[in-house]
Amino acid sequence: MRTVYVNGDYLPETDAKISIFDRGFLMADGVYEVTSVLDGKLIDFDGHVARLERSLAELEMASPVTSEDLLEIHRALVARNGIEEGMVYLQITRGAPADRDFVFPDPDETPSSLVVFTQNKPGLADNPAAKKGMRVISIDDMRWGRRDIKTVQLLYPSMGKMMAKKAGADDAWMVQDGFVTEGTSNNAYIVKGGKIITRARSNDILHGITRAAVLRFAAEAQMEVEERNFTIAEAREADEAFITSASTFVMPVVEIDGVKLGDGTPGRVAPRLREIYLEESRKAAI
Repeated sequence: MRTVYVNGDYLPETDAKISIFDRGFLMADGVYEVTSVLDGKLIDFDGHVARLERSLAELEMASPVTSEDLLEIHRALVARNGIEEGMVYLQITRGAPADRDFVFPDPDETPSSLVVFTQNKPGLADNPAAKKGMRVISIDDMRWGRRDIKTVQLLYPSMGKMMAKKAGADDAWMVQDGFVTEGTSNNAYIVKGGKIITRARSNDILHGITRAAVLRFAAEAQMEVEERNFTIAEAREADEAFITSASTFVMPVVEIDGVKLGDGTPGRVAPRLREIYLEESRKAAI
């Protein structure tokens, strides 16, 4: 049975409880981060903490712990649950006031709530999907306008994944005003003529921690990167495509809306970036 962390206590998962008045439950008034674990160590932890602090600041939400506390909690849960490959999920909400109200509670009277748990994922780095690639469909992007804040408002992305599943695909890329924003839980890229193309950072997409690392590694490997909008039509004509996220690292995309890219197998760029990312991230893991 997993040990989890809830507001200062390490507990068996079956004993963990949150108030029915918690604003994360009632209002999706919370933020989260997911940090991957390889070889029992945390990948890109500092980046995830920096983005967490930004999300909290944008929502004027207080953190109940310091970044040093978070590192200690993450390491303790990885050790207690024997995680060699997997993920650590953390969620901070605005807490549980005495009753439901749209108005934010006074943070001096209602402390923020913190939940952290692990997910054991053996074979995370050697995911067979990376060798065959994934298929995506395109859907309208109907989320709220501040996708740069990593909130727990994940209903539409969940619906998008179900749309993909019903269509016999693996995931969906969301489209706004004719241009791809991102995947349901990942950043999206195409490759044309050896050039990596991905949407620039803005309020329209999540500022991916894996995205930042992969683009840095691409530049160091002398790969050309262009940050700009691209359409689904352009994506279908690309030489290859891929996604990045904390849980998939770099994952090739071989089909978009039923159209195969190239010969329908992973190209050269995405597998190489995945190899570089895993190698470098393992070196820097803490």
